[in-house]
Amino acid sequence: MPTTAAPRSTAPAPARRRGRRTVLVTAAGALALAGGLATAGPAAAHDRLESTNPADGATVATAPDAVVLTMSSTPLALGTQVRVTGPDGTVSEGNPQIVDATVSEPLTGARPAGTYQVEWRITSSDGHPVSGSFSFTATGAAGGGATTSSSSPSSGTSASASPSAPSSSPAVVDPSNPVASDGDGGLIAAGIAVVVVVGGIGGFIGYRRRRG
Repeated sequence: MPTTAAPRSTAPAPARRRGRRTVLVTAAGALALAGGLATAGPAAAHDRLESTNPADGATVATAPDAVVLTMSSTPLALGTQVRVTGPDGTVSEGNPQIVDATVSEPLTGARPAGTYQVEWRITSSDGHPVSGSFSFTATGAAGGGATTSSSSPSSGTSASASPSAPSSSPAVVDPSNPVASDGDGGLIAAGIAVVVVVGGIGGFIGYRRRRG
């Protein structure tokens, strides 16, 4: 007598519809999570450098008593460093003074004429460090040692003249100024979340197929 194969059991239609709805809801949640993590980076950006005095690339009459950096928010003192190297190799560094959103590094030594290099690393108010560098040039020595003198042979007297100090206003820093990247962490987290959720969806679909 011919045998009849047992009918294949299938899940009821309502159960299948619930399964599809679960998959769709899970996928939508994954996309929403990924989008939220991707946009969290720019929204939680670290502090940024607003301006410097002297300005980057500026030419001043003499080197100032201190270099001043203005941040977008009040930074933390822990880990904040400013290093200024003069044209004669003199280095000014130490504990910078923080007042509100400004960070000041006093300059030491004779402060001769020439180019000064400033390297800074400032701890943002959220605890993450940002860093960068800039330079400025002084046309004369702060103590008057690089003044221009002229003497008259007939009178035997000499006169010295020093250039008047031009007013220097803080410069707005180019957004391309190097800072610690804060968006990469959000993008990486979003990618991990998408991979995990998509893997869970695939496992769920495979499980449903095996049961079907």
